[in-house]
Order: sequence, then structure tokens, then C-alpha cells
Amino acid sequence: MRPDADCRLCGLCEGRTNIVLPDGDASSGIVFVGEAPGENEDLEGRPFVGRSGKILDGMMQDAGISRSDVLITNTVKCRPPGNRDPTPDEMHACRAFLESEIVGAKLVIGLGKSACRDLMGFDGKMSEIVNRITTIRVGEVDVRFLPTYHPAATIYNKVSREELRRTMAIVREEMG
Repeated sequence: MRPDADCRLCGLCEGRTNIVLPDGDASSGIVFVGEAPGENEDLEGRPFVGRSGKILDGMMQDAGISRSDVLITNTVKCRPPGNRDPTPDEMHACRAFLESEIVGAKLVIGLGKSACRDLMGFDGKMSEIVNRITTIRVGEVDVRFLPTYHPAATIYNKVSREELRRTMAIVREEMG
């Protein structure tokens, strides 16, 4: 399920250049979910192509994971103004699209607090849940979920960086 090209389900449509659709292999069973597109993603129409994307790509590559072998998406498909976190209403507007992308996945990886809040309802400290596989409900289906730090959190934080590397090792193991 994809949003219409002229989607107006929430106010994010007012400032977008492009709707940012998922990128990668939808049949892989491995789905990385970030919070929202940034400026570069909005311009290119692809998720995780800016600074955070370069970090994510590098860590995946270090773990032997190719970007083309997983699916990468966001909780919302349009860039929030000023790169702020998407609101619950904005995430709700895109929820059907996100659920269609992750239902039936072998493993969903939540990148950052906003994605984890939206997908598992968690609003505490990320350090309490990082790299602990749990189950989330997607529609009528249970899906394995791995919460982790957003790549941007690893820029100045060594612990976050090491945990994201550990996440990639877990994902690589899941891929077989």
C-alpha cells in the first residue's frame, strides 16, 4: 500500500518536495524503520540518504549487509518542518502505509526513540530497550521487533555507536 501522489492525510503535505517511499527489498523480511525523512530524503524521495543514511549504510556494510538486501522506511512519508519529530497524529495518518510495509516481516528494526514509540508504545529511555528483541502487533499479526538507536545518535555518543554496531550483528545473524 502506497500513499497517493497527492496525499493530504495530514499537514506534512504542505511542506514536502517528495513523498519518501521505502527503499530496498520488500521481500527480504528485514525492515529498518526510522522516524521521518530529513531534508536530503525529501529532495531525493528516498529514506536515509543524508548524514544518518551514510552512517547507517556504513554500519550495515561493516556487518556484511547490503542496503539492497533489506527494506528501509520511516514512520511518516513526508518531512516534518524543521526536522522536528512527527506528531502522533502525523504518524497515525501514515500508519496503514507503514503496517503494509512491515506486516509479515521476519524482523523489524526501530531506529530511534520516535520509531520505537510509534511501533511499540515505549516512551522511556532507549538504553532500557536497545537490542532486546520483543514482539509488536501489526494489524492482526505479531512481528519480532528490535529497538535500537537512530544513526544520528551515534555521531557524538560512543555507547550508542557500539550498540548500533551490535544491532547490525544481530540483523546479520537473523539474515543467515
